[in-house]
Amino acid sequence: MNYADIKSYDIANGTGIRVSLFVSGCTHRCKGCHNAEAWDFNYGKPFTKESIEYIMKELEPDYYSGLTLLGGEPFEHANQIGILPLLRRFREVYPRETYDVHHKNIWCFSGYTFEDDILNDMCVKWDETREMLSYIDILVDGEFHEDEKNLKLFFKGSANQKTILVPESLESGETILWTPPE
Repeated sequence: MNYADIKSYDIANGTGIRVSLFVSGCTHRCKGCHNAEAWDFNYGKPFTKESIEYIMKELEPDYYSGLTLLGGEPFEHANQIGILPLLRRFREVYPRETYDVHHKNIWCFSGYTFEDDILNDMCVKWDETREMLSYIDILVDGEFHEDEKNLKLFFKGSANQKTILVPESLESGETILWTPPE
């Protein structure tokens, strides 16, 4: 897997201050995509053990709220395989059970839909998808639709996209949406 960028101090892609991994490779090719160069799976740099250690070191300060995955497309199967070692390492260091100043979460942005594409297709075909979902706290799903673009939405680009509480949705068997704080 390649990645387009690793951004520290990111405040645009999830709550709080985050470290964001922009993976390379996306088959959606949404009209109006703000990161079209990352459609190419060969764009950027190889994602290595050193990349994982760099991200984990960056996440150490208490002021970080967590990790964000976006791209490109994190749920492309090749990218799932590439991302899983990072997610495993993240959850070793920052387990969900730790709800204190050191608790950090994972946000993921995907053009795939949670119910149809991820749960009903990818999870059936690939064990990696189910494992990847088990680590993610918030998923923003759905392709960017230029005709539904709305700059007033929290952490999404178009009105068709949903912000999903993943553990709660998996536990209940129905999609539970995250709502921004007032």
